[in-house]
Amino acid sequence: MLTREFTLASPLRVRVSKTKMFILNLNVYRNAHFHVLNKAKVEYKKALKAQINALPEFITAKIHYTVYPKDKRKFDVSNVASIHQKFFEDALVELGKLIDDSISFISESSQSFGEISKDNPRVEITITATLKP
Repeated sequence: MLTREFTLASPLRVRVSKTKMFILNLNVYRNAHFHVLNKAKVEYKKALKAQINALPEFITAKIHYTVYPKDKRKFDVSNVASIHQKFFEDALVELGKLIDDSISFISESSQSFGEISKDNPRVEITITATLKP
């Protein structure tokens, strides 16, 4: 079976209304209203749709999330990466790139801090995937 690696870039926040941005962080997520959460998930999928659609279909995947914040403020990598993990893996399934986001299909998930990136804050998502023939 063929294994390949892909890297995508994800924003650290998405717009949920004309005036409000949703910061993709567990601290914000746990306090948000379910309507706001749904809108954030929809907008996140829209933001990554072109990148995801360019991917082939996977049989299985291992996914790594690397956080590149814009400044030196202290933060918990897992608070940021956990929301990206939830939204991104759901988007992979919804856009038909993976059958399911259970452990049978995503066998490993990890996260790390990259470096400060003032000009391009993001989460880089690296997928090591076994491809469908």
